[in-house]
Amino acid sequence: MPTPLRSIIALALLAATPALAQLQVPEADKLIEAAIAKGDIPGAVLLVGHKGQTVYRKAYGHRALEPAKEAMTVDTLFDMASLTKPIATATSVCLLLDQGKIKLSDPVAKHLPEFGANGKEKITIEQLLTHRGGLIADNHLRDYTDGKQQAWKNICALKTIYTPGTKVTYTDVGFIVLGELVERISGKRLSHFAKENVFEPLGMKDTMYLPPSSLYPRCAPTEKRDGAWMKGQVHDPRAYWLEGVAGHAGLFSTADDVAKYAWMLLRGGEANKDFGGKRIFSQAMVTDMIRPRYLTDGTGGRGLGWDVDTAYSSPRGHRYPRGTSYGHTGFTGTSLWIDPASDSFVILLTNRVHPNGKGNTVALRREVATAVCDVMLAGAKTNSVLTGIDVLVRDRFKQLDGRKVALITNHTGRDAKGNRTVDLLHEAKNVNLVKLFAPEHGLYGVLDTKVGHGVDEKTKLPVFSLYGDTRRPSKEMLEGVDTIVFDIQDIGTRFYTYISTLGNAMEEAAKLGIRVVVLDRPNPISPLGIDGPISDSDRSSFVCYRPLPLVHGMTVGELAMLFNKEDKINCDLQVVKCEGWKRSMWFDDTGLTWVNPSPNMRNLTQATVYAAVGLVEYSNISVGRGTDQPFEFLGAPWIDGPALAAAMNELKLPGVRFVPIEFTPESSKYKGEACKGVYILLTDRAKLQPARTGLSLARKLLDVHGPSFEALPMLKLLCSFKTYEAVMGTRDPATLPATWADELATFERVRAKYLMYE
Repeated sequence: MPTPLRSIIALALLAATPALAQLQVPEADKLIEAAIAKGDIPGAVLLVGHKGQTVYRKAYGHRALEPAKEAMTVDTLFDMASLTKPIATATSVCLLLDQGKIKLSDPVAKHLPEFGANGKEKITIEQLLTHRGGLIADNHLRDYTDGKQQAWKNICALKTIYTPGTKVTYTDVGFIVLGELVERISGKRLSHFAKENVFEPLGMKDTMYLPPSSLYPRCAPTEKRDGAWMKGQVHDPRAYWLEGVAGHAGLFSTADDVAKYAWMLLRGGEANKDFGGKRIFSQAMVTDMIRPRYLTDGTGGRGLGWDVDTAYSSPRGHRYPRGTSYGHTGFTGTSLWIDPASDSFVILLTNRVHPNGKGNTVALRREVATAVCDVMLAGAKTNSVLTGIDVLVRDRFKQLDGRKVALITNHTGRDAKGNRTVDLLHEAKNVNLVKLFAPEHGLYGVLDTKVGHGVDEKTKLPVFSLYGDTRRPSKEMLEGVDTIVFDIQDIGTRFYTYISTLGNAMEEAAKLGIRVVVLDRPNPISPLGIDGPISDSDRSSFVCYRPLPLVHGMTVGELAMLFNKEDKINCDLQVVKCEGWKRSMWFDDTGLTWVNPSPNMRNLTQATVYAAVGLVEYSNISVGRGTDQPFEFLGAPWIDGPALAAAMNELKLPGVRFVPIEFTPESSKYKGEACKGVYILLTDRAKLQPARTGLSLARKLLDVHGPSFEALPMLKLLCSFKTYEAVMGTRDPATLPATWADELATFERVRAKYLMYE
């Protein structure tokens, strides 16, 4: 049936539209036009999305300069190059993860046995998705010229070039393997699986591998191959030899289609209503996909297929926040960067390799994103919070001038640029950093066992453990020291041990006349305020330094001042305050990079629910350690998941829902055993009541399973016998908060004396 004339005219007008009226970005226009004039690119399409709408969309220059000039149009199809990795391959892998057909922790060889050789036996799916699989960036082109089957054999024969998981090497090979994984698990070619499960449901009609010749007139050409222009044919030579369909490259798309994909991620896995509103992923899967995984030194931040905070992050510009925004680039000149905090994204598509392969877009991506954000986010604050170490650096370490310092820190001690506090103090000319102390999980934050003494790999300074034979620094350890500096990210829950390490160090410093300087950091769950019973004074331990509520609502600097006065430590204490932080801020409001404070504390959601779920951890319950989502999963082999979920949902607890789930921990409690239980879905974090939620779980476990649930060990972290008795005696958990209301009000009055922030 012929296309109606009215539709043809509408399409023509759409393609010719220079920009939408909602946003004007003259600086971005100038940057792109200057890059065209310089010969860095022949042309471009810029599309900006903000708060559910496309607010800017414009074509510049030409899509082809040779053999004849063709004007760029907004509906031009671009060779997406490595944007194939997140949009097609990682998305397909995550769909299979969401469906339970694979696990992130699975060795790739479990599903592709022939791959498991030459050091590749234990490479996991997660390591490939984050470019940490130990694989070479690209194997030789000759490995591909004898056909797809032989190319796969050649890949399987490769050796690792480093121990998997220990560093980041951006690798096409790893994503070629992931493409093969999708095909083996799904039984469909990668191109078909992605089309059926991603592109078609999202209405991405112009997104595909191997565009048909009928679309060639709209395709942006790249370079010549064998004397002919590549137009609608993949530019990447390895993808070309793999018949145009590969996990690392081969996808073609338009700016409008990429926008549909970006909106899906910003909507938590659900397409815009304009495109049917279909759900592609679960919200939990999207959260995990974009969550940054950092190396122990704080570098190499990557999500599942996404770049979050690496040397390749130029499309972030200078205004999108580090660590929470994410995106990717493509060799041909394509880029996408997404910021959940501002509900926005910037798409810049070019064919910078046309006509001679010499174009460059690295600086252009960065400056265009900055120019767009300067207009789009005018008045919005990003990266506005300075932690104590940032203030110290800005002030040229004057607070430590001439001091002999022992630093208590771990991998979370870093400035806004990602530099370790260890290195900053070591290199400061007016500071003498003498030695280091490490808390639970060690200096690099990777240990889940007793921590021994050691030496820092980079500075060669001695590292004394405060989570081994002793949990406080001895007189001998502190010899030659006149100042202890503390810089560790806390999470705001009483039984997180870092604050006990701080208190113990302050006590020892007071005995020896040593100054204590706390480099303050935001409380990541500060908006929850204070909640829960006050711990009994006779139940002090390393998971309960002093009487505090379950959620204390204080920074480590404020806690230090409270400890110093209320517990009569009376050490020489100085707190270097944060700047720009307010108590109303969640961690993702700060613009600071999330670094896992401990191996199982992998995102802000887990930090938020930790106080609730952690209460039952010492009982015969798995709280998801050894799974991909610790503290979001709770279960045991003997639990009836649907019954527990139903009982919890009947309570209508604010901010949270419970979904029946099955999981098998690969470490920790119930290792290798199939567990049934609940997935704790945070629906409104601002409304969550951690203590009521955690104790309601305990009560309902008793109601549903009786003596099968061992409740008494809960006292180790609850630390309030009165509250324990109330849980055991009530049939209505809603009455529990009233039992600690008076003591919480008393604590609030004491706490108020030490609050430093609005």
